[in-house]
Amino acid sequence: MPGGGSTVIVDYGMGNLRSVEKALAAVGGHPITSGDPEVVRSAGRLILPGVGAFGDAMNNLRNHGLSEAVLEAVRSGRPLLGLCLGLQLLFDESEEFGRHRGLGIIPGGVRRFAVTGLHVPHVGWNQIQGVRSDPLLEGVPEGAYFYFVHSYYVEPADKADQLAQTEYGHSFCSIARRGTVWGAQFHPEKSQAMGKRLLSNFIRVE
Repeated sequence: MPGGGSTVIVDYGMGNLRSVEKALAAVGGHPITSGDPEVVRSAGRLILPGVGAFGDAMNNLRNHGLSEAVLEAVRSGRPLLGLCLGLQLLFDESEEFGRHRGLGIIPGGVRRFAVTGLHVPHVGWNQIQGVRSDPLLEGVPEGAYFYFVHSYYVEPADKADQLAQTEYGHSFCSIARRGTVWGAQFHPEKSQAMGKRLLSNFIRVE
């Protein structure tokens, strides 16, 4: 089947697809970008990118038959990595512009920053802390810097699903994992050497 065994970037009409594609290609990922549910179902692994509003993104995923295709791939044990909004879509719900239901892969919600004296959105380089050992983070040290652009953050219901945190007014989950599903709040495709290392690790996880 098309896409079988490959790294497929899910194209649902929202996201900096070309940047992610170029970053994956640079680390040997040979990615395919597709909005075809059958290609998504048959992928060896998936990248779920995203830039924009949570509700619009979920509507696009559902309207194009991609939400169920992603869930089927996850249920079959294929690795998935959500990036920025793509991480948030993995959760149960978001409070962005009302209440919106997510993919429900990782229990928890998406909350807006309410930080006094700090600019929202959170934009720029920041560190990941409290890093737990994980194949996705091999060679990524405690305190490594990544590039963030977001006004909302994820709040896992189970702290065991948090791999790393970042400080911006308060600590928030910047990398999550449940089973074969990972998500990063930052943009690895904009994060230079550390971002490339993380993507390289992902395309090699079993």
